[in-house]
Amino acid sequence: MTQALTEFGSTVATALDQNCLKVEVIRDELILWVPRTAIVPALTFLRDDPRCLFKVLVDLCGVDYPERPERFEVVYNLLSLKHNRRIRVKVSADEATPVPSVVGVYSTAGWFEREAWDMYGIFFADNPDLRRILTDYGFEGHPLRKDFPLTGFVEVRYDEDQKRVVYEPVKLKQEFRSFDFLSPWEGMNHLLPGDEKFRPAPEADAGSKS
Repeated sequence: MTQALTEFGSTVATALDQNCLKVEVIRDELILWVPRTAIVPALTFLRDDPRCLFKVLVDLCGVDYPERPERFEVVYNLLSLKHNRRIRVKVSADEATPVPSVVGVYSTAGWFEREAWDMYGIFFADNPDLRRILTDYGFEGHPLRKDFPLTGFVEVRYDEDQKRVVYEPVKLKQEFRSFDFLSPWEGMNHLLPGDEKFRPAPEADAGSKS
């Protein structure tokens, strides 16, 4: 599997030429890095070339690495039904520089890009409807950024008594979680229902006569 993916990745990289920065295979998954400005022609090639035919954009999402100069990765997961093959395409992005929208290549990218904008603040140039999609219109910040605070923001809900939308401080019911890393069997310190009926089998008497 790895050898076949490596060979296919080399073929794609050669065809894309300068529009490909790096190809790697990690855990039997082919990953293609392309320049941010080349994402549209790169995905167009992957969609239309007979050797590829990645007609389905399965997912588009963001990843946040705050310690990097370009803190975001935009990840495109593609599927070829014709060749029964998948590929993952990645570009780097920052908070200020827009990423070209790929709605013209995959129409399903519209809502995916809205989600990445809402959750991470990744701006997609030329997206026809780049609005928040999961948070409220007046929401401040981007919740999936690593530096987004756990407290200090407000949440929105509809109050049935007041018959209007109300803003309330975010309340976390459990600030810390404790993990003991025990399996369910090791962590059990009491009997389960029915265990009281269990009686160990009597050991055979070593001195008994055969």
